[in-house]
Amino acid sequence: MSIWFIAIGSLAAGIVIGIAFTRRLGTDAIRVQHLEEKLESLSESHTEYRNNVSEHFNSTSELINQMTDSYKKVYEHLAVGAQDLCSDQVAEKLLPLQSDAVFENETVSKNQNQIDAPKDYATKSNPDQVGTLSEGFGLKNTKVGPDKNKT
Repeated sequence: MSIWFIAIGSLAAGIVIGIAFTRRLGTDAIRVQHLEEKLESLSESHTEYRNNVSEHFNSTSELINQMTDSYKKVYEHLAVGAQDLCSDQVAEKLLPLQSDAVFENETVSKNQNQIDAPKDYATKSNPDQVGTLSEGFGLKNTKVGPDKNKT
């Protein structure tokens, strides 16, 4: 008879443990599903944000181009007015001869063949001088006499 009590007790304990594991695993599945939904929502939000940023900078670019065109028109209007209303000397001082000179993007260097020295060392004043990147820079040559070498 005690075997029956042990068997029924073990069966009840197994059912309780099985229900506990099932609920725990079910909770994890629901939690995983919520996390996947949250991840998908965040991904959509990030994509929408990136699209908004792209639209913003495209709009900004268009507005800057419009502003540049407007500025160019105002400048050309001032140039024509200066040529018509002022003497040639005053017009030349106020505005360059070519109206597009202000809007050129390329800058022409004074000497295109000139190569600048690297900025990580000081230039030498004469060719015989030792440069700062030389192995011997800053070291003084000292000769050791015959009696100083002996220990």
